[in-house]
Amino acid sequence: MSQRLPYITDEILIQEVRKVLTIANNAVENAEMNLHRSKVDPFSAAFDSLRQLIPVSEWFEQEKARQIQKTMQNAIGNFHQAILGNMTGWNDLGVGGVVDVKNDTRKIIAEIKNKSNTTKGNHKPSIYDDLNSLINGTYKGYTSYYVEVIPGSKKPYDKPFVPSDNKTSERRPSNEKIRVIDGRSFYALASGTPNALELLYKALPVIIVEAMGMPDRRQEPDPLFEELFRRVYP
Repeated sequence: MSQRLPYITDEILIQEVRKVLTIANNAVENAEMNLHRSKVDPFSAAFDSLRQLIPVSEWFEQEKARQIQKTMQNAIGNFHQAILGNMTGWNDLGVGGVVDVKNDTRKIIAEIKNKSNTTKGNHKPSIYDDLNSLINGTYKGYTSYYVEVIPGSKKPYDKPFVPSDNKTSERRPSNEKIRVIDGRSFYALASGTPNALELLYKALPVIIVEAMGMPDRRQEPDPLFEELFRRVYP
């Protein structure tokens, strides 16, 4: 079984990439139907199309792209969960639970979010409370992580998670066993490979065309490909 990345097999990687592509293709097919089924805000369409000096038909195309992107973000969050959960020693706990992945040997549990702004501020105290409950119950003695794959700042972080309660303006107490961490740092921690996330990103252009079954479409990545990564991570 081939393994281009040191922490996951090509078979699993291609399988997970195909899942994202399938969801994306379905989102494209369903976008126009969903737009016509749902009630589009005509005032939003008027303001936005006139502000951009574009016809409403073009605004509709933008709105479809926005809906597709939203679906893609959810799929990519699941993609990261699956990649992390299939590394040696890790388990993907699926959907519907409090945490997404665990490593019983290293006594780690983690909740994975694709972007730092995916979770609203008023939900973060609930995540803290759930993690606190788990490390004092089912996962007693474990360290818990709230992982922000796309971080809130470019500077790496791995620190106690102390969200503020919007109702009381008080922060949850600092606990070394309840942490928040950026995606690049957590990929390194989980895999033992310092540049694990960057290796995954650089492998995607080849893996995606292979997953699509179209190797003839392989080409050099756009110059912006590398720049986009550097805008998010140091």
